[in-house]
Amino acid sequence: MPRPGPPPLVRISYELAPPYHVLTVTDNGLGIADTHQEQLFGMFRRFHNHVEGSGIGLYMVKKMVDNAGGKIMVSSQVGVGSSFQVYFRH
Repeated sequence: MPRPGPPPLVRISYELAPPYHVLTVTDNGLGIADTHQEQLFGMFRRFHNHVEGSGIGLYMVKKMVDNAGGKIMVSSQVGVGSSFQVYFRH
């Protein structure tokens, strides 16, 4: 069942910021409270129990990015959406 409100929107962008390639993914989804953003990349962490998921996806992405010498960051606002920046080393 579709959620009420505006249709889902996902934007993907790229920039070169030496020594990184930066991939940014932004959405207009549910958003994540400031108090939860540091915990977001933990294994089995979920903050919206009314949607599907196991809480392992972002944990796996962070581990892979970290292991490759990169980093991942998030900025989010509840009810507005989230933006993930993934930094890949050259």
